Amino acid sequence: MRPGYPPPAVVAFGGGHGLYAALSALRYVTPRLTAVVTVADDGGSSGRLREEFDILPPGDLRMALAALCADDELGRTWADVLQSRFGGSGPLAGHAIGNLLIAGLWQWLEDPVAGLDMVGALLRTQGRVLPMAAVPLVIEAEVVGSDPRHPDELALLRGQATVAKTTGDVRAVRLLPSDPPARQESVDSVLAADHVVLGPGSWFTSVIPHLLVPELAEAIVNTRAQRILTMNLVPADETKGFPASRHLEVLADHCPRLRLDVVVVDPSFAADDPPLEKFARSLGARLVVENVRMRDGSPRHDPHRLAAVYAELMQQ
Repeated sequence: MRPGYPPPAVVAFGGGHGLYAALSALRYVTPRLTAVVTVADDGGSSGRLREEFDILPPGDLRMALAALCADDELGRTWADVLQSRFGGSGPLAGHAIGNLLIAGLWQWLEDPVAGLDMVGALLRTQGRVLPMAAVPLVIEAEVVGSDPRHPDELALLRGQATVAKTTGDVRAVRLLPSDPPARQESVDSVLAADHVVLGPGSWFTSVIPHLLVPELAEAIVNTRAQRILTMNLVPADETKGFPASRHLEVLADHCPRLRLDVVVVDPSFAADDPPLEKFARSLGARLVVENVRMRDGSPRHDPHRLAAVYAELMQQ
């Protein structure tokens, strides 16, 4: 950040490990962070709590809170506690401690945002975590080849956990309900931001869903903030075989009015993809090709390398 100027207000969209990676980098750039998180998870601990208590799935929200915990011994300990799970074979087996904490506060406060703010205050988080919608969502996908016995047949798959693991070719996704209400706090944060960051993450189940909540999509389209898209390092299961340019194409297919300012991609994912720069320009963006992969070569974003890229982009 430039001397004499306040740190930028940044909103990051996503869920799961992708959003965790973005937040882990952004916290080195600014303390004015807001994570707007998907609420469509229906697997594991989140799915069980969602079904039992009719609440938003807490898992992706928990991971975002863990990413923003204070950077000291107590904060790192709290992050580990949030992420740890009960063992054994009883009713609590597999539940993340953080999920139960969040679910309990929601039951007590009867307001998801108030509960998340309370957890954030307890953990002294660097920033705020908000759900993208006011109700739990279901992801529905049109997929070709999900059944190997009928490779050319179009099927309808339902549920985030199912879509994320499909081996078929995902053609399109939609949300149920089809016109979900956004949380007003999330919309307001986008309109007040200096920069917004979309991705990385599972493209159809963590990145695109933000563009399918009408009020939130409208805010992303109309915000004066710089819009930064962070590409994955390798395709996830649901985008297996997709080059980077195809990721941009499906993003535009799901939100034709979307315009970006910058697309950040690692050289390893940009290689041998001549249409990539053209697709980025078609969305109004310049392509920034920088090393953001972990130095050991594993397909994970290095928070320090990614932070350096974000810091340079946010000084402009």
